Amino acid sequence: MHLEAAEEPCGYLQGLQATMEYKLMTDVNPEELELLLEHGWRRFGATYFRPVCASCRECVSLRVPVARFAPSKSQRRALRSCSGLRVNVRAPVADEERFALYLAWHRMREETRGWKTSCETLENYAETFCFPHPCAREFDYFDGERLVGVGFVDETPRAASSVYFFYDPEWSGRSLGSASVLFEVAWAGDRGRDHLYLGYRVQGCASTAYKARYRPHELLHGSVPLDMPACWEPG
Repeated sequence: MHLEAAEEPCGYLQGLQATMEYKLMTDVNPEELELLLEHGWRRFGATYFRPVCASCRECVSLRVPVARFAPSKSQRRALRSCSGLRVNVRAPVADEERFALYLAWHRMREETRGWKTSCETLENYAETFCFPHPCAREFDYFDGERLVGVGFVDETPRAASSVYFFYDPEWSGRSLGSASVLFEVAWAGDRGRDHLYLGYRVQGCASTAYKARYRPHELLHGSVPLDMPACWEPG
């Protein structure tokens, strides 16, 4: 189902309005999802979206070519800081442990970055992150037996897409967020995938601007229909 483009407060840049294009689809196969990713679409649950703002082009889709990626000095430090973690990849699951970790992480973001208060329920969490999908993967990060981070990744025939990541606030000083991207790049490489999609880079938004630090990377140029070739250029 294709929904009318909706204007709403911008989730990235304060004081601006954004126009988002939505599709509600419950039966998307891996090849179809890959085509959507190539054209700048993102997914939460059964909802697919991309920005189509008429007067703003700040949201730019970014992807990392896995084989050519070279971590920076600070990214290598982040990886060493988290090297003792055990990472388990599985199908997404919604339970009280993961939901409590999500809420604790979100409260930290509310305090440090002024995010709106989360009104999520476990049911909403499940619909957003654990909707049944053939591409959906969950990355669980364990310190011993303690769950300290959860990431969601979509895997398509030629790519992987980093969907969302949250972690225990006690790990804020260990750069687990940065390290999680490196874990995902390595996993995508081991799986023979060409790219890791990181979503939208918005230079004026601290929550997304960090993505440009993963180099080399490619940026989607413009917004075209799914039946036209997408144009990716070096960033």
